[in-house]
Amino acid sequence: MAFDATFFAFVGLVLFLLLLVYLKVPGMMASSLDKRAANIREELDQAKRLREEAQALLAEYQRKRKEAEAEAAAIVASAEREAAALTEEARQKTEEFVARRNALSEQKIRQAEADAIGAVRAAAVDLAVAAAEKVIASKADAATQQALFSQSVGQVKARLN
Repeated sequence: MAFDATFFAFVGLVLFLLLLVYLKVPGMMASSLDKRAANIREELDQAKRLREEAQALLAEYQRKRKEAEAEAAAIVASAEREAAALTEEARQKTEEFVARRNALSEQKIRQAEADAIGAVRAAAVDLAVAAAEKVIASKADAATQQALFSQSVGQVKARLN
């Protein structure tokens, strides 16, 4: 049998494969691949957990956002109702104030009219008394004048009281 280079290459390959099997390289490779697969599985599981947590947080934040929007809408509605009530109250108070001011003005006008009428009457009475005094003074004697004066003062006192 002739030993040529192919035979020695074959023997070297067989020895190399036996050496690999003896040193348990395929087992180490398999365990290394198994460890890597386990690590990948753990990372996938962790990613799945993180995704679920993220989805739960997202759902919670969406719920909180909806609650906040509802609360904000309720606050806005309440503020609008309050503003409308305050506007109505201010309108009523303004109308009441204007009505009171009008009534007070009308009362002052009536008082001024009454004062003016009283002043005109007093002036008319004073003028009538002065005119009557002049007429009586020119036509009557002292005794008649005294009697008429007393009578007129009595009538004026009776009317004033």
